[in-house]
Amino acid sequence: MTHEHHASAENLLQSNGIRHLFLSRAGGVSEGIYAGLNCGLGSDDSRPHVVENRSRAARSLGIDDDKLRTLYQVHSATVIDAETMDPSDPPRADALVCSEPGIAIGVLAADCAPVLFAAPAARIVAAAHAGWRGALDGVIEATVAAMTARGADRADITAAVGPCIGPQSYEVGPEFPAPFLTRDPAHARFFTPRSGSDRLLFNLPGYVGSLLAKAGVDSHTTTGHDTYGDENFFSYRRSCHRAEPDYGRNLSLIMLDTTN
Repeated sequence: MTHEHHASAENLLQSNGIRHLFLSRAGGVSEGIYAGLNCGLGSDDSRPHVVENRSRAARSLGIDDDKLRTLYQVHSATVIDAETMDPSDPPRADALVCSEPGIAIGVLAADCAPVLFAAPAARIVAAAHAGWRGALDGVIEATVAAMTARGADRADITAAVGPCIGPQSYEVGPEFPAPFLTRDPAHARFFTPRSGSDRLLFNLPGYVGSLLAKAGVDSHTTTGHDTYGDENFFSYRRSCHRAEPDYGRNLSLIMLDTTN
């Protein structure tokens, strides 16, 4: 099983018995447009293939399939307690928080930003799915708030923004920035005009990073992978541009190790 992560993300998250993976599409059994490790049950891929891919992802962390928790993601700011949810009937939400060792919590993405959180001193981890809408609507702050409600100190929380569509690949229309600028005119720094066009480039990982800082998570990083430009990852936008009927989902996982 190969996976993609950045050294700084490794240093921030993988400490004090906390394990994480930002998985690429390598190492799976899916075929065709889903070729590789498609972990999205919401895709139209062969369900047995997706189940096997998710099993491989779980095994890469040394756990059984029934210890893997993901959500029915809806671009919300809703955070779920991983310990009490029914993994066979995933709730509609976009973030998970967990204090129980041996449960791997994960988010699926295919251009949206997966964000993994750890509070080592309090022994709390979290994972959030942050597309532009969820980020704008507060999923980052809601996840941090859920961690602090369990006893985490914001100063102790670290986070890593995983593979997502890169700032050089995310082209948006002239109407797109308005809701961001309404929240804060300084958000203009995340939009770059394209010469000879009214289109702009949006820096999603930079925007998510700014929300982490605003939420008091000063210790955060990004892995720097561009899902659109890097074929090692699934990309919704790339699939759309190729007129493909569907797309695979990348899985990002974090858990408290049972040995600590």
